[in-house]
Amino acid sequence: MGKLLNIIPVSDLRQDAAKVLKQLKDSKEPFIITQRGRAAAVMLSVETFERSEHERELLSLLAKGEREIGIGEGHDLEAVLAEADSLLTGEPS
Repeated sequence: MGKLLNIIPVSDLRQDAAKVLKQLKDSKEPFIITQRGRAAAVMLSVETFERSEHERELLSLLAKGEREIGIGEGHDLEAVLAEADSLLTGEPS
């Protein structure tokens, strides 16, 4: 994770939520919301959250594939590529 520079006290969020939301959308970086000087929450734009969830799903699929290969349940690369080609072209394999 990169350097987190967007730190906002909860009182600032309360006072001008619309401004904070605009900054959040424009920066595409997470904001740390503090309460009494301590980190209390992380705020993300919807776009950033969706991208993060998509990346997490891909990593989960890769880990599942690694586990399957490890126990001998993986699929042959040729078969996977043939199936991918058929899906992309719309032709049955």
